[in-house]
Amino acid sequence: MSLNIPGLVVMVLFYLLVLGTGIWASMKSKQVHKSSQADQTEITLLGNRGISLAVGVFTMTGGLFFAKKMRDRKYVTMMDPFQIKYGNLISGVLSVALLISDIIWVTGTLIGLGATMSVILDLSYTLCIWISAAVAIIYTLLGGLYSVAYTDIIQLSLIFFSLWLCVPFILMNPNSADITETAFNFTYQAPWIGSVDKERAWGWIDNFLLLTLGNLGYQDFHQRTLSASSSATARITCFIAAPIIFILGIPSVLIGAVAASTDWNMTLYGSPSPYERGEAGQVLPIALQHLTPNYISVIGIGAVAAAVMSSTDSALLSAASIFSSNIYKNILRTEASERELQWVIRITVVLVGLAGTSLTFLHNSILVFWILGSGITYTIMFPQLVCVLFFNISNGYGSIIGLLVGVLLRVLSGEPSIGLPVVLHFPGCTFEDGMYVQRAPVMTICMLSTIFATLLFSYLASLLFNKKLIPKRWDVFKVGTHKHPQKQILMSNGTTKTNEEEEKSEAENETEIKLTTSRTDEEII
Repeated sequence: MSLNIPGLVVMVLFYLLVLGTGIWASMKSKQVHKSSQADQTEITLLGNRGISLAVGVFTMTGGLFFAKKMRDRKYVTMMDPFQIKYGNLISGVLSVALLISDIIWVTGTLIGLGATMSVILDLSYTLCIWISAAVAIIYTLLGGLYSVAYTDIIQLSLIFFSLWLCVPFILMNPNSADITETAFNFTYQAPWIGSVDKERAWGWIDNFLLLTLGNLGYQDFHQRTLSASSSATARITCFIAAPIIFILGIPSVLIGAVAASTDWNMTLYGSPSPYERGEAGQVLPIALQHLTPNYISVIGIGAVAAAVMSSTDSALLSAASIFSSNIYKNILRTEASERELQWVIRITVVLVGLAGTSLTFLHNSILVFWILGSGITYTIMFPQLVCVLFFNISNGYGSIIGLLVGVLLRVLSGEPSIGLPVVLHFPGCTFEDGMYVQRAPVMTICMLSTIFATLLFSYLASLLFNKKLIPKRWDVFKVGTHKHPQKQILMSNGTTKTNEEEEKSEAENETEIKLTTSRTDEEII
């Protein structure tokens, strides 16, 4: 197979479009900085908290219970509540865990793009990955959140229209049977609608909860709610964006159904099918390549590239936010200037991009990196975030024990796909093909155990210190005089402000507005 010149031209144009949008967004970022009193760091990381509803819908989904609470407190990152309540030690450890998850996320998305582009364009897998990573790094460097948010509009629009454009050609190709007939009947391959037996039901529930709640443990999600122009905008964005994800997924389901209904022996791909060859993970580019005209497959690859770029740039900015705000500014260099922080953000984006890209050559399975990333966000970060935001009793001692319990349970539960042996056998664990396989919802059990351990040991620690059963001098996290803490806001300059101060300030502003309005009315009368 020779180089796909038309496809290469289309991809170059797509990358130029994305870069152009990123450059325009960086100019907008500079204009905002000149016309406002906001810190340059807040503009870079949060878009000056001015991301509108229309832009926000294109950049996130979910978060009904988290959006309002975190946006009202004006956090810069999702690690701010940990830093305020638990201190720098625990927040530093959890911040490092988040950085690792972001690097893993970059790796997984770039693997998907590299595999897809190499199939359709017949370019080197390595070259595809490095070019895509370079483009994402450059426009993220240029404009921060503004570049990420506005390029997301281009990217997600391309995903929607490009994949839907491919669907009719896929459905009408002559080598595939009617998907309504193959849904439950064996034709060329097994029916594409399967069933969930009793043994695998808990595993499906586990994966469903992971997909619905796991994203709440990533900074890139909270970055969008925190950058919204108001808490109301943040919540409405979640409501609108949530159903859109299902609409975006429909074309992929239809393409997969057609691939399972195709006589591959009649195509240039030949027999056996992608599933039988172990290439089920690449069925989208394979179907586009062999079941659609060449110009349509090129459009489809643009959609895949857009999806990957959208995820990659978010992870890059997420990592830069966590490191610059919660590690560098609040722990390593508390007196860092705005100019210094800007350079830290840029360097972090480059280093995370290079680290994530380099990991793509260790393993070419998206699933492996997805499992590693979800192990951090769903079983560790999500339960920790729930406790720190919604339970006043939680404290540093409980957080440490909860972290240890979650990590230990996850490791002992094993993961055959990454070669981690099963040590702790949950009910239903079976021995198959020379290895133990868990049938219980392992990740959800780990997540719930983390919450339980955090709250239990937080209560016990508070009780022991308050009853003076443990000397006060041993109270490292200062929970001996536990009171319902005032809700604090971590400002972008590293200082904190309580909700009472914020509410008092807002009340004074509201009173001033009312007085001004009253005087104006009197003058008119």
